[in-house]
Amino acid sequence: MRTPALLLLLLAPVLFAQPRVEYSASKKLFLLRTDSSSYAMGVNPRGEVQNLYWGGPLWRSDDIPAATGGRELSSFDPAQSVINEEFEAWGGTRYLEPAVKITRADGGRDLVLHYASHKIDGDNLSIILKDVVDDIFVTLNYRVFGPEGIIRKTALLENKSKQPIHVESLQSGTWYLPHGEDYRLSYVHGRWAAESQLTREAIHTGTKVLESRKGHTSHNFNPWFAIDDGSASEESGRVWFGALGWSGNWRIAVEQTPYSQVRVTGGLNTFDFAAPLKPGESLESPPFYGGYSENGFGGMSRRMHRFELTDILPHGLQSRLRPVLYNSWEATTFAVDEPGQRSLAEKAAKLGVELFVMDDGWFGKRNNDRAGLGDWTVNPQKFPNGLEPLAKYVNSLGMDFGLWVEPEMVNPDSDLYRAHPDWAMHSTDRPRSELRNQLVLNLARNDVKEYIFEVLDKLATQYPIRYFKWDMNRPFAEPGWENVAEPKELWLKYVKNVYEIIDRLRAKHPNLEIESCSGGGGRIDLGILQRVEEVWTSDNTEAFDRLGIQYGFSQIYAPKVMSAWVTDVPNMNSRSTPLRYRFLVAMQGALGIGANLNKWTAADATMATGMIAAYKQIRGTVQEGNLYRLLSPQAGELTANEYVSQDGKQAVLFAFLHSQQYRQSPPAIRLAGLDPKATYRVQVVGQPNKQDVSGAFLMQSGVTVRLAGDYDSTALLLERL
Repeated sequence: MRTPALLLLLLAPVLFAQPRVEYSASKKLFLLRTDSSSYAMGVNPRGEVQNLYWGGPLWRSDDIPAATGGRELSSFDPAQSVINEEFEAWGGTRYLEPAVKITRADGGRDLVLHYASHKIDGDNLSIILKDVVDDIFVTLNYRVFGPEGIIRKTALLENKSKQPIHVESLQSGTWYLPHGEDYRLSYVHGRWAAESQLTREAIHTGTKVLESRKGHTSHNFNPWFAIDDGSASEESGRVWFGALGWSGNWRIAVEQTPYSQVRVTGGLNTFDFAAPLKPGESLESPPFYGGYSENGFGGMSRRMHRFELTDILPHGLQSRLRPVLYNSWEATTFAVDEPGQRSLAEKAAKLGVELFVMDDGWFGKRNNDRAGLGDWTVNPQKFPNGLEPLAKYVNSLGMDFGLWVEPEMVNPDSDLYRAHPDWAMHSTDRPRSELRNQLVLNLARNDVKEYIFEVLDKLATQYPIRYFKWDMNRPFAEPGWENVAEPKELWLKYVKNVYEIIDRLRAKHPNLEIESCSGGGGRIDLGILQRVEEVWTSDNTEAFDRLGIQYGFSQIYAPKVMSAWVTDVPNMNSRSTPLRYRFLVAMQGALGIGANLNKWTAADATMATGMIAAYKQIRGTVQEGNLYRLLSPQAGELTANEYVSQDGKQAVLFAFLHSQQYRQSPPAIRLAGLDPKATYRVQVVGQPNKQDVSGAFLMQSGVTVRLAGDYDSTALLLERL
């Protein structure tokens, strides 16, 4: 019986569906497939797992040559130097950046890992490697996120030998670029109030290290890289990219070998690192995520954003859109009390705010930044009846209640420090350096971990707190840890305990939301984002500066997680910008207001009410849509960003003019991501006039925005008809 042609067509997607993970026994070859990329490895004749391919999608594993193991070029250039070993241990004739390095109790340091076995479980692959002599194992775990186009790597080191080992380095893995291109590296760097500055530079022979040694992710570098073939643009060209999920000391080494091979190794920072493993113990690396885009840097960012929204953030796509937030810090600083906070809450509610957050100053003897940190009990002079009356009043106004905390820190002038001076990081008879008049608690200690959990749990239980703004206002210093076998474990255990506290809090209080703040962008990475709803992008809320900060931030992270505030002027740089300009800059992320509402005029309040109402109309598109960076703030006077909803029914264009010269009008802005055959109803946000225009015209000819002078701005709303 012949199958009808129509039925064959209907069955085609099923008949030709391919597994995400495929193994060819005859070639000893693994092929991992996402919807937009492929990744291949093979076991060579020496038993080494060798990387074979990372790039655009492949559908035939038969096309990929088997791993050969290469050959030595000379006695100075052994085969291990020229093949792409998937997970290179420091041992044998290996001289490149290792993925793992150990020392045994007997002093032996050589480690050579060969393939032992593997297991495929749906979209997961585990490859087990074993040392050629000892029972020391490394399991390489891969997870394929098919629709999002992302592959996750982790490595589990297990000591099943009869003697202890000392781990000096454990990386998450190495990514290899196709051989022989003239590659360019993209990364973000910065400092306090100047985070996420995007840099692109040529890759040359040698090693460039991006890292943090500060105990948190850090403002200086973010654990992300992108590499293109030297010709990629915002919307075209090949881009390979990756990011670590770790909120402590991390390291990414971008290495171009003398053999013209580019390799990227990332994981736990080897600086001051050590982890002892007794027989039977194990250590797992943080996850290292990688992806590939054939649609330039914009395609890379949209892929990362979708992955974060779907697979990283708590509750994924089921999480609510970020509410409009008000924070009391700039209005009151430390001078908080119940009447003052009630008054601010009333003003915020009238504007349309949905989440009211009381900042620093509500606890202990906290009247300035020199005292009180660590004493997480309500100040009875400021709040005689506790926080419950204020929280309930905020709720009665239709807003959720949030609270600022900095649980990892302690002031020397505090009851906690006087009771437990040993809880602060220190070394006996050595100085304890204060930054912002505070010390870092040694959260690697389990008693400190339990204290912090109990404090936060009590607050979340006692009061109707929906949101913690979790701050961390200094990095580590003098990371001593008395009376432990290996004090260098502090770096690792500290971060694990932070994660554990947050995980336990969220499990016990399912509706609790958390913002990660560390003096701005000091703790932003895919590890903390698995546990928080949004991040404090920068302490710099000056609107023009924020265009550059948000540009770099958006390379990696979704607008939904980007806390963006409207604050008063003059701001940083002594610059003043119009209120509408400040709102439109902040409306490109999770909108918040940090201004002193007590000083706003009636006109300011009217403007804010209208802008907040407009934001609520578009925030689904901004927070969860596709971002197109049309004109970069790094490139000229005009900045333009477009957001298109996932269903394509709505789009929003934001445009900002820095300054006008010679009465010259801005150029037309060509839009992207629209349906060329559809018609869109276009209107300026806040104005009644509308015009119907085709998607083809908007993308080919563009729109002319009416901007003039200094710090002018506009936003266009497009609704598909």
